[in-house]
Amino acid sequence: MTSATRTAPHRLARAAQTAIAAATVSDVFRAVALRDHYLHPSDASLRRSGLVSTVFVYLMTLTTVLFLVWLARSRRNAQELSPEAAVPSPGWTIGAWFIPVVNLVAPRRCVLDIGRAGSPSWEKRDTTLVNLWWAAWIGHALLLTAANLAAPRSPALLVVTEALFLAAAVLVGLVIERVTARQAAALRVTVPVAAPQP
Repeated sequence: MTSATRTAPHRLARAAQTAIAAATVSDVFRAVALRDHYLHPSDASLRRSGLVSTVFVYLMTLTTVLFLVWLARSRRNAQELSPEAAVPSPGWTIGAWFIPVVNLVAPRRCVLDIGRAGSPSWEKRDTTLVNLWWAAWIGHALLLTAANLAAPRSPALLVVTEALFLAAAVLVGLVIERVTARQAAALRVTVPVAAPQP
């Protein structure tokens, strides 16, 4: 079923990308503040790192909401573009991110399924981009957990986790761009043009 009102979620994509950029910048400030507090603990450094960490949490919450709204909209478009394709259900598209252990693998599959279903021109390099983003994201999450348990004040681990976070942020921005652009191209092909009136 095609509809002339369907569009790729460009505005949602831009909002999510902007929020990702803001959260990434705040995470860099948070990492610097934490490092300063670890090296020179004081009440002032504790307050500063607490404030920056709070801002980061708020921005990450906003980023998560915008990304999931974009993903849900992209899923709907993908299902309409390819009704026969294996597209995750609306509930699973969102819920997979919040189930422990499952969230280490299922969200990647959701994004890949949505990307493939939403674009006949999906290529191997698109899949590689998703895989690189997911590897950076999971690597960051696992290393951050390990660092917090084993060596919470290690500057080397802090640098590596930040590098992975930055890489994941850049790559997910590119994933959003790629999926949105591919859907926009597919929608231009499939949306019927109204016949001119006599």
